[in-house]
Amino acid sequence: MDTKIGSLDTCKPPCSDLASPPNGAVSTIQSSVPATPLVNPSESTLGRHLARRLVQIGATDVFSVPGDFNLTLLDHLIAEPGLNLIGCCNELNAGYAADGYARSRGVGACVVTFTVGGLSVLNAIAGAYSENLPLICIVGGPNSNDYGTNRILHHTIGLPDFSQELRCFQTVTCYQAVVNNLEDAHELIDTAVSTALKESKPVYISVACNLPAIPHPTFSREPVPFSLSPKLSNEMGLEAAVEAAAEFLNKAVKPVLVAGPKMRVAKACNAFVELADACGYAVAVMPSAKGLVPEHHPHFIGTYWGAVSTAFCAEIVESADAYLFAGPIFNDYSSVGYSLLLKKEKAVILQPDRVVIANGPAFGCVLMKDFLKALSKRLKSNTTAYENYHRIYVPEGQPPKCEPKEPLRMLSSETAVIAETGDSWFNCQKLKLPKGCGYEFQMQYGSIGWSVGATLGYAQSVPEKRVIACIGDGSFQVTAQDVSTMLRCGQKTIIFLINNGGYTIEVEIHDGPYNVIKNWNYTGLVDAIHNGEGKCWTTKVFCEEELIEAIENATGPKKDCFCFIEVIVHKDDTSKELLEWGSRVSAANSRPPNPQ
Repeated sequence: MDTKIGSLDTCKPPCSDLASPPNGAVSTIQSSVPATPLVNPSESTLGRHLARRLVQIGATDVFSVPGDFNLTLLDHLIAEPGLNLIGCCNELNAGYAADGYARSRGVGACVVTFTVGGLSVLNAIAGAYSENLPLICIVGGPNSNDYGTNRILHHTIGLPDFSQELRCFQTVTCYQAVVNNLEDAHELIDTAVSTALKESKPVYISVACNLPAIPHPTFSREPVPFSLSPKLSNEMGLEAAVEAAAEFLNKAVKPVLVAGPKMRVAKACNAFVELADACGYAVAVMPSAKGLVPEHHPHFIGTYWGAVSTAFCAEIVESADAYLFAGPIFNDYSSVGYSLLLKKEKAVILQPDRVVIANGPAFGCVLMKDFLKALSKRLKSNTTAYENYHRIYVPEGQPPKCEPKEPLRMLSSETAVIAETGDSWFNCQKLKLPKGCGYEFQMQYGSIGWSVGATLGYAQSVPEKRVIACIGDGSFQVTAQDVSTMLRCGQKTIIFLINNGGYTIEVEIHDGPYNVIKNWNYTGLVDAIHNGEGKCWTTKVFCEEELIEAIENATGPKKDCFCFIEVIVHKDDTSKELLEWGSRVSAANSRPPNPQ
């Protein structure tokens, strides 16, 4: 029997990221470091050191919610000239904003208060962990004198044990530092920050509320820039892996390349394009890797997502006699309920530091970017798969002109770079991204409401770009408050709010009355939040003519405004891809227990 990838026959391949900051990260690797200047003794504090460290690594905007345990620390962050403290409406959105910021800037940071803030931000930190994002989560903790006593503090569950928050963070961060002593504070903070950058995962730093303002000799100099040792491939393993892969792929008649989401954490996007240029194979992306490969590449064929792939892409990938997947994640969502028609014996699977070839050899300690660069010099040019795609491809026709006042179809939405969990996943996959256009969505964790905070953070990290978000009404109701922060920061984001009356993605998996939500006057809500402060324009559209006019306004006279376009669609007007995907995920979810 064939062994299949992303099917019910096999388990998900192991993930062993030894990661580095994503593409676009601010460089923190220094070849030589000059002597750092002394700091005024009265300013040689923990708070200043942490603020300077954040600026140094590129987290120049920090998302926060004040609470009595972090107020003194926030004073020091505000006092740092190179750092901008952005107050959010709640901790969950502060975490989501740091997530969105890290996707563009390479690292993000948020500051909350002890337990009530920490447990609120926890969901966002878990999402960042699942997506391999370096994020510094800073919590203002109890007074250092209260540790080890039998005292009961507010913001806790009423027990003298203060470790509950720490224990919760241990499973969703790669390092935890509880700073309640100035003697080792410098070491703990620097170790936490450098670990986040090296592992490309979130870290947790708890700082006792009475320590940020106290001078200490360990902070008497400016923080020395990190010198992070670059990861290196095992040269013998690299050569053996390249030789085996080249032999395997050069024998194939119609091989293809498929980009996966872990290319970001492996910093291998440029190396992947170099390989694609050299070998001539057809190039596809997994859905969560959209935006990591330039879609203007001459051999780009679209998104490979099993039964819901873009047109003609699945036919080429699944009919190939060899495929190289770079950094894939085969979960139930990306495999459309474990229904991919792939065979392990045809696959070369690259993880950030590992290569597995078909059913045969595996090579560890081989970095993806090194492997791809070396392989590009060993593969023969083979354009057969792309020629087959070109042969069967039927260009998209012009959409038929709508009748006057015909109800708007969601597929006529224009463009997006942030796609919320829901039907926006599928519709936005069809967008042809121009060169340099970013694209983000949270597929592995799939937390509804993520996009509001992520849009805030992403837009803050790249003020020269206009962020466009497609958000469903159900998701928007979870995190709507931080539209307020977008307005306060003067962001020029365009939000398309898709109002179809409920959790449509869940309807297509398993319907029930719980998927229907209370309808809001969304434009009225945003107008109320605006309250005459800042530049804001809202509109509600019901048909295609109105949508076209709204887009023209948002990109023309209102281009300097935050624009909120509420798009009214029928509750059953979904993409065919969501219908197919939903039925397959539903089947996977409803499998009966295995016989005992």
